[in-house]
Amino acid sequence: MFKIMTAAALSLALLPTLSMANNAATLKTGEKLYKSACVACHSTGAAGAPKLGNKKAWAPLIARGMDEMMSVALNGKGAMPARGGTKADDETLRAAVEYMVSRAQ
Repeated sequence: MFKIMTAAALSLALLPTLSMANNAATLKTGEKLYKSACVACHSTGAAGAPKLGNKKAWAPLIARGMDEMMSVALNGKGAMPARGGTKADDETLRAAVEYMVSRAQ
């Protein structure tokens, strides 16, 4: 019984570490897509794109939630083409959005 409780406690203790590792990997994937595609507009604010790191510009988007931001990323908006003009899969695209959001918080 003690072994089971110890193993369960250890597993629970490691969850935040695993979550942080997964989050770091996600942000790294997102950064890679950002630097290869999103940077063109999100570094300069071209066509009204919120600039990376601009907390004021990102705040209303973040307030609408990830589902709304993903809808824009997937379908495009204004001058932004669907998927940011890339062939990135949904997971990688979400990672790029999460990366940009992380830089604005």
